[in-house]
Amino acid sequence: MALQLFKIETIEVGSPVTSVTFSSIPQGYTDLIIKASTRDATNNDNNTELKVKFNGSATSYSNKYLQGNGSTVVSGTYATTYFYTGESDSLTATTNTFGNSEHYIPNYTSANYKSMSSDLVSEDNATVAYTNLAAGLWSNTAAITSIEFTCNGSFATNSTFTLYGVL
Repeated sequence: MALQLFKIETIEVGSPVTSVTFSSIPQGYTDLIIKASTRDATNNDNNTELKVKFNGSATSYSNKYLQGNGSTVVSGTYATTYFYTGESDSLTATTNTFGNSEHYIPNYTSANYKSMSSDLVSEDNATVAYTNLAAGLWSNTAAITSIEFTCNGSFATNSTFTLYGVL
Protein backbone atom coordinates (compact mmCIF):
# COMPACT_ATOMS: atom_id res chain seq x y z
CA MET A 1 0.00 0.00 0.00
CA ALA A 2 1.32 3.45 -0.91
CA LEU A 3 1.83 6.00 1.83
CA GLN A 4 -0.53 8.95 1.83
CA LEU A 5 0.28 12.43 3.13
CA PHE A 6 -2.43 14.59 4.67
CA LYS A 7 -1.72 18.27 5.25
CA ILE A 8 -2.59 19.07 8.86
CA GLU A 9 -1.43 22.69 9.18
CA THR A 10 0.81 25.35 7.62
CA ILE A 11 2.31 28.15 9.68
CA GLU A 12 3.76 31.13 7.80
CA VAL A 13 5.62 33.68 9.89
CA GLY A 14 4.10 37.15 9.40
CA SER A 15 6.63 39.05 11.52
CA PRO A 16 9.74 37.71 13.30
CA VAL A 17 8.98 35.22 16.12
CA THR A 18 11.29 33.26 18.43
CA SER A 19 9.39 29.98 18.03
CA VAL A 20 6.82 28.20 15.90
CA THR A 21 4.63 25.51 17.49
CA PHE A 22 2.24 22.93 16.13
CA SER A 23 -0.10 22.17 19.03
CA SER A 24 -3.01 19.75 19.48
CA ILE A 25 -1.57 17.42 16.84
CA PRO A 26 -4.22 14.85 15.80
CA GLN A 27 -3.40 11.33 16.95
CA GLY A 28 -4.93 9.41 14.01
CA TYR A 29 -1.86 9.05 11.76
CA THR A 30 1.04 6.61 11.85
CA ASP A 31 3.88 9.11 11.28
CA LEU A 32 4.48 12.85 10.91
CA ILE A 33 6.45 14.87 8.36
CA ILE A 34 7.30 18.55 8.69
CA LYS A 35 8.63 20.52 5.72
CA ALA A 36 10.12 23.90 6.56
CA SER A 37 11.62 26.89 4.77
CA THR A 38 13.44 29.02 7.37
CA ARG A 39 15.61 32.06 7.87
CA ASP A 40 16.78 33.73 11.10
CA ALA A 41 15.98 37.46 11.16
CA THR A 42 18.24 38.46 14.07
CA ASN A 43 21.26 36.13 14.35
CA ASN A 44 24.42 37.65 12.82
CA ASP A 45 26.27 34.34 12.33
CA ASN A 46 26.43 32.93 8.81
CA ASN A 47 23.95 30.23 9.82
CA THR A 48 21.59 29.45 12.68
CA GLU A 49 20.78 26.21 14.48
CA LEU A 50 17.32 24.81 13.77
CA LYS A 51 16.07 23.15 16.97
CA VAL A 52 13.03 20.98 17.78
CA LYS A 53 11.24 20.07 21.04
CA PHE A 54 8.32 17.72 21.61
CA ASN A 55 5.46 18.43 24.05
CA GLY A 56 7.39 21.36 25.56
CA SER A 57 9.95 18.96 27.05
CA ALA A 58 13.53 20.14 27.56
CA THR A 59 14.94 16.75 28.61
CA SER A 60 16.01 13.35 27.25
CA TYR A 61 17.11 14.25 23.70
CA SER A 62 20.10 12.68 21.96
CA ASN A 63 21.25 13.17 18.36
CA LYS A 64 23.88 12.26 15.84
CA TYR A 65 24.58 14.54 12.88
CA LEU A 66 26.63 14.72 9.70
CA GLN A 67 27.32 18.14 8.21
CA GLY A 68 29.14 19.32 5.10
CA ASN A 69 29.86 22.80 3.76
CA GLY A 70 31.56 22.18 0.41
CA SER A 71 35.08 21.94 1.81
CA THR A 72 34.83 20.08 5.13
CA VAL A 73 32.67 17.40 6.68
CA VAL A 74 32.05 17.03 10.40
CA SER A 75 30.01 14.66 12.49
CA GLY A 76 29.10 14.59 16.12
CA THR A 77 26.60 13.91 18.84
CA TYR A 78 24.37 16.04 21.00
CA ALA A 79 22.73 15.13 24.28
CA THR A 80 20.85 18.29 25.07
CA THR A 81 17.52 20.01 25.75
CA TYR A 82 16.39 19.85 22.10
CA PHE A 83 16.94 18.06 18.78
CA TYR A 84 19.69 19.73 16.75
CA THR A 85 18.61 19.31 13.12
CA GLY A 86 21.29 21.39 11.37
CA GLU A 87 22.21 24.88 10.19
CA SER A 88 19.71 27.12 8.38
CA ASP A 89 20.06 30.61 6.88
CA SER A 90 20.53 33.61 9.12
CA LEU A 91 20.65 37.39 8.85
CA THR A 92 24.03 37.49 7.08
CA ALA A 93 23.13 34.91 4.39
CA THR A 94 22.31 36.11 0.88
CA THR A 95 19.25 38.39 1.03
CA ASN A 96 15.89 36.65 0.65
CA THR A 97 17.32 33.12 0.77
CA PHE A 98 15.83 30.46 3.03
CA GLY A 99 17.12 27.11 4.23
CA ASN A 100 14.92 24.09 3.54
CA SER A 101 14.38 21.03 5.70
CA GLU A 102 12.31 17.90 6.14
CA HIS A 103 11.75 16.15 9.46
CA TYR A 104 10.31 12.63 9.75
CA ILE A 105 8.81 11.31 12.99
CA PRO A 106 7.66 7.66 12.85
CA ASN A 107 5.23 6.13 15.36
CA TYR A 108 4.59 9.43 17.13
CA THR A 109 1.64 8.03 19.13
CA SER A 110 3.30 4.81 20.31
CA ALA A 111 4.24 4.06 23.93
CA ASN A 112 7.91 3.70 22.86
CA TYR A 113 10.71 6.27 22.76
CA LYS A 114 10.32 8.65 19.79
CA SER A 115 12.84 8.97 16.96
CA MET A 116 13.24 11.71 14.37
CA SER A 117 15.38 12.10 11.27
CA SER A 118 16.04 15.39 9.50
CA ASP A 119 17.73 16.67 6.39
CA LEU A 120 18.41 20.36 6.00
CA VAL A 121 20.23 22.62 3.55
CA SER A 122 21.08 26.28 3.88
CA GLU A 123 21.28 28.61 0.86
CA ASP A 124 23.94 31.28 0.54
CA ASN A 125 25.57 32.62 -2.61
CA ALA A 126 28.21 34.64 -0.75
CA THR A 127 29.70 32.43 1.98
CA VAL A 128 29.48 28.91 3.33
CA ALA A 129 26.28 26.93 2.86
CA TYR A 130 25.59 23.74 4.82
CA THR A 131 23.94 20.42 4.23
CA ASN A 132 22.96 18.41 7.30
CA LEU A 133 21.64 14.98 8.15
CA ALA A 134 20.54 14.34 11.71
CA ALA A 135 18.88 11.50 13.59
CA GLY A 136 17.82 11.50 17.19
CA LEU A 137 15.87 9.97 19.99
CA TRP A 138 13.55 11.49 22.56
CA SER A 139 13.64 9.07 25.48
CA ASN A 140 10.01 9.57 26.46
CA THR A 141 7.02 7.27 25.97
CA ALA A 142 4.37 10.03 25.74
CA ALA A 143 2.51 10.49 22.46
CA ILE A 144 3.68 13.62 20.64
CA THR A 145 0.95 16.26 20.83
CA SER A 146 3.02 19.39 20.07
CA ILE A 147 6.20 20.21 18.15
CA GLU A 148 8.13 23.45 18.70
CA PHE A 149 10.78 24.87 16.35
CA THR A 150 13.30 27.50 17.48
CA CYS A 151 16.53 28.95 16.13
CA ASN A 152 19.34 31.04 17.62
CA GLY A 153 17.35 34.26 17.15
CA SER A 154 13.95 34.85 15.54
CA PHE A 155 12.37 33.27 12.47
CA ALA A 156 12.14 35.79 9.64
CA THR A 157 8.96 36.90 7.91
CA ASN A 158 7.87 34.30 5.31
CA SER A 159 9.52 31.36 7.09
CA THR A 160 7.05 28.53 6.52
CA PHE A 161 6.37 25.24 8.33
CA THR A 162 3.93 22.58 7.07
CA LEU A 163 2.90 19.55 9.13
CA TYR A 164 1.69 16.38 7.39
CA GLY A 165 0.17 13.21 8.79
CA VAL A 166 1.19 9.93 7.15
CA LEU A 167 -1.10 6.91 6.67
